[in-house]
Amino acid sequence: LLSVTEDLVRRRAEHNNCEIFSLEEISLHQQEIEKLEYLDKWCRDLKILYLQNNLIPKIENVGKLKKLEYLNVALNNIERIENLEGCEELKKLDLTANFVGELSSIEALKYNIHLKELFLVGNPCTEFEGYRQFVVATLHQLKYLDSKEIERSERIQALQNYPEVKQKIREQEQAYLLKRSREKEEAQIKMQERKDKKQKQMESKLGFDSPDSLQDKENSEAGDREQEMGRTVEDEEDRRFWEEPTPYTPESRLETHRYIEEKRRAKDNTRESKKREKPLWTLVTAEGRVLNVNVPKLNFSLKDDEESNQFVLDLAVYRHLDTSLLDVDVQPTYIRVLVKGKPFQLVLPEEVKPDSSSAKRSETTGHLVVSMPKVCKII
Repeated sequence: LLSVTEDLVRRRAEHNNCEIFSLEEISLHQQEIEKLEYLDKWCRDLKILYLQNNLIPKIENVGKLKKLEYLNVALNNIERIENLEGCEELKKLDLTANFVGELSSIEALKYNIHLKELFLVGNPCTEFEGYRQFVVATLHQLKYLDSKEIERSERIQALQNYPEVKQKIREQEQAYLLKRSREKEEAQIKMQERKDKKQKQMESKLGFDSPDSLQDKENSEAGDREQEMGRTVEDEEDRRFWEEPTPYTPESRLETHRYIEEKRRAKDNTRESKKREKPLWTLVTAEGRVLNVNVPKLNFSLKDDEESNQFVLDLAVYRHLDTSLLDVDVQPTYIRVLVKGKPFQLVLPEEVKPDSSSAKRSETTGHLVVSMPKVCKII
């Protein structure tokens, strides 16, 4: 589980010279946080706390924030309102787009006597018949519910109908909680199925399902074919995952996040392993014959400057390429230039003097210009 770390809090406390004990406001939105903890120990002076768009399933460990005035936990996985009694100064609570279905849990907010604004838009409980009346009658201190002001007349009417509205809400709540427990069970089964499937795929990849791994897949060509098939299976799986109709629940939201995270990690690992696998370029044959090679695909020209009795190589490296990324090696019969580690190699028409050769960048084009004096003197 990703929880709030001290390092994260310090990074987000730049405006307070990275001091966290005296922090009054902090924004921890979109940090993929799955567990809310430590803040009530580290930041006792917090007045404003932004935690929107994370994966928090439960309001917890904020009860000791006595000075907290505004808590924003919109777009999380919260299912009930709890553990806020200790936030004595709480004035505004934003629970937009969560999964609060246990509407009676708002009764816990009766103790937050300064609470003036409450946002529950986008929660299942707002679909209940009598939702607004119930909230208005339960929380006498509220001035605004879902951005709409509570009129005195509305409160009087809500209080008059309170017993029957409360009963109606309880019935709808029970039906909803029953549905939720079914959803949780289904999610559990689905998760187990995915785990088993993944396990099988891993085993088949490792070749547990075939004797001697079919003679090491017969040859590398078969291995390549298998890799291609693996990619196709993966693409098919990906398509199925996104097209499969799923109920919008805390579980499905969490599963989607984990799935994306898994894909991202796999991509990063592939990228890393590709980086590590330095390609081996053949520059000299087994017989010792030097080859012409142009891996960086650069334009070039080799001029025979008879007047100065030398060869001049003009290699069109990129104008803004740092010279430190070029490595020039002149040999009697060939020249090799590594451009960002990629070899350019050219066999020379006749022998040159490596020690007297010189390399410089052209001031006009930025090209690399290498002058290589010939061994044979002009008579």
